[in-house]
Amino acid sequence: TLAQSVSAGTFTVPAESRRFQRGRGAAPEIPNLPAFCRVAATLTPSPDSNIKIEVWMPAANWNGKFMAVGNGGFSGAIPLFAMGPMLSRGYAVAATDTGHEGNGADASWVMGHPEKQIDFGYRAVHEMTLRAKQIVSGFYTTAPRFAYWNGCSSGGKQGLKEAQQFPQDYDGIIAGAPAHYWTHLMAQILSVAQAVRKDPASQIPQTKYAAIHSAVLAQCDALDGVKDGLL
Repeated sequence: TLAQSVSAGTFTVPAESRRFQRGRGAAPEIPNLPAFCRVAATLTPSPDSNIKIEVWMPAANWNGKFMAVGNGGFSGAIPLFAMGPMLSRGYAVAATDTGHEGNGADASWVMGHPEKQIDFGYRAVHEMTLRAKQIVSGFYTTAPRFAYWNGCSSGGKQGLKEAQQFPQDYDGIIAGAPAHYWTHLMAQILSVAQAVRKDPASQIPQTKYAAIHSAVLAQCDALDGVKDGLL
C-alpha cells in the first residue's frame, strides 16, 4: 500500500498512526533517524483478515539483520516508535497492528470475528515475519543473515508464541515480561479490577501511593545487598 523513500532526520508520524497509540507511541515525531525505505502492506490470510504491517530498511549501512518489534495490550496499532531505535542501529525492522485497529486496552473488536482473534493470537506476527523478510530480501537483493524478535508484555507473549509454533521464523527472541497464558491473565486482571474498583471504599487513592512506595522500599530495597532505591 506504500513504498516511500524517507530522508534522514525527524520522521513525522502520520495522524492515522497516532490515533490509537498510547504512551510513547502517541509522540508526533521520531527524531534522529537515518534515511530509510518505508514499505507498508496489508495482509489478508483469511477473508476477515486486515493485517497492517510496516517495514523500514536503512538506505545505507544495513547491518545485514532483520528485527521485528512487538505490541502491547490488545495491540491495534503499528508501534512505529519502537521501530525507530532499531532502524537507527542498522536493522531492517518490521511491525504489525496484529489485524485490527483500536486502543490497546480495547477488546471489543473480537466479538463476531474469530479470524481476527486468530490473527491477534499468532497469525499476524507470523505472516508479517514471512512477508517482511521477502520485502527485505527484495530491497537488498540478499536475505538477512539473522532474524530477531524484540517485544515486551504482549510483545513478549508474541515472542513465546513464535518460539512455540514457528521456531524457524527467528534466530533469537527477546520476550520481555511476557503476558502469556492470555485467558488466565485477562481473568485475573478482571478479578482485580472488580475487587478494587467496584466498591469505591476498596480503591487506594493516589495520595497514598508515595507512602506505600516508601514502605515497600524500606522493607525490600536492601534485600539484594544494595540500598539504591530500586527493587
